[in-house]
Amino acid sequence: MKKFGILFIFFAYFSLSYAQQVLTIKDCRNLALENNKQLSISNENIKKAEWDKKNAFSQYFPNIAFTGGYIYNHKNIALLGENKYLPIGTVMPDGSFGFTPDQINNQWTSINGNPVPLDMTGNPFDPSLNPEKILWKEHAIIPKKQFELDIQSIFVGSISLTQPIFMGGKIVAYNKIADYAKELANNMKTTNIQETILQVDQTYWQIISLINKQKLSDNYVGLLKQMNEDVEALIEEGVATHADGLSIKVKLNEAEMTKLQVDNGVQLSKMLLCQLCGLPIDSSIKLFDETIESVPVNQSTASGNAEDALINRPEIKSLSIARKIFEKKEDLIRAEMFPSVALTGNYLISNPNFFNGIQSKFAGTWNVGVMVNIPLFHFGEKNSRLKSAKVETRIKQLEMDEAKEKIELQVNQSKFKIQEARKKLIAADKNKESAEENLAYANLGFKEGVIPSSNVMEAQTAWFKAHSELIDAQISLRLGQVELEKALGILDNKIEN
Repeated sequence: MKKFGILFIFFAYFSLSYAQQVLTIKDCRNLALENNKQLSISNENIKKAEWDKKNAFSQYFPNIAFTGGYIYNHKNIALLGENKYLPIGTVMPDGSFGFTPDQINNQWTSINGNPVPLDMTGNPFDPSLNPEKILWKEHAIIPKKQFELDIQSIFVGSISLTQPIFMGGKIVAYNKIADYAKELANNMKTTNIQETILQVDQTYWQIISLINKQKLSDNYVGLLKQMNEDVEALIEEGVATHADGLSIKVKLNEAEMTKLQVDNGVQLSKMLLCQLCGLPIDSSIKLFDETIESVPVNQSTASGNAEDALINRPEIKSLSIARKIFEKKEDLIRAEMFPSVALTGNYLISNPNFFNGIQSKFAGTWNVGVMVNIPLFHFGEKNSRLKSAKVETRIKQLEMDEAKEKIELQVNQSKFKIQEARKKLIAADKNKESAEENLAYANLGFKEGVIPSSNVMEAQTAWFKAHSELIDAQISLRLGQVELEKALGILDNKIEN
């Protein structure tokens, strides 16, 4: 039974530890970077850019393609409508085609001493004008069947090769654009990483701030409850009035409402952090810094100026790359104005084939050649496109100049914010000490009966406000340092101990 009890306690403790995860700010950053949807999209864009780069490089090599087809025809093609009979004659000494009297069946007569053939009706005719009246003795037959082409089943195929030789610089520009696109995708990922880290830090320390205010609210409510009990006792003794009791109850109700708002804020902020980290929003999480008495701040401020930010910020790099891409698009349009030259080679095969008469079998042939395309006149279309591309390049340059000005302003604002936060932190720390001392004197005076309850409530309110302002100042300084690192472009996933 003891072993069973120990096992039960172990599993219960393990289940509790698993149910409530303890997360450091490093854990939150890592989870967010692993599960952030925008970063996943950035990774896919990088993969796409890599494949686009390979595709652009492949344009340097020949394009080899096979094309094939099959056609079924209902009828064949007949070159003759019927059998043809060719007469057998004689080639005359002058080279003309003619006949001798023994090669025809026509009767002959003599006209002006010249032999003239007679047609079937006995009338003389001129063979050169009426060759159809010649009655040939012998004929050569041309069968209709032999002049039919078997095209019911036609098979064709070709293998072609095209090797670019000169494309006006188009392929080179494509490859440059692919290189820039990959670099741009990496810079966009860096931007998303920094944005994610900043958002996680803001949410994390906001939760720590709310938890500290939650503890502060609990103490404040406890003070008011104790004050309420003391005043109730004084009312019974007749030393205090019911008005004093009602004033304390109003303050107590307000404090409990504030505590409820802070409790809800903690829960909602943790849900937001879970969403950023890719966890279910109803996950039970505990932050490593929840138990600290005050929010830690780095005494040293990130070093750097606006010039360093312009070098480090991925947004500037992205805009610079975008401008280069548009410059290469100008080269693409210029390339269309130059001649293009390509080497071609083809192998053709068909059935039936006509290479050696008409044969119902596969046979092929090959050819090689050079293709040249020279643009002559395009009605200003390419010039207009080139000017439009130049305008887009100038727009990107102006956007980059504007971004540089904004980044310079952002860096200076972040530095001023840190200076202001440091001063507020010093003032808030002094106010907290004064408020604690004032509350101690007020409590002592109230117990001695020399200070009214209203003064004690004022001291308690001042104490609550001073502690709340101290927490806000600590959080403001902590986040100001993170925002300055983001403005300088040096925000990464390294956490100082």
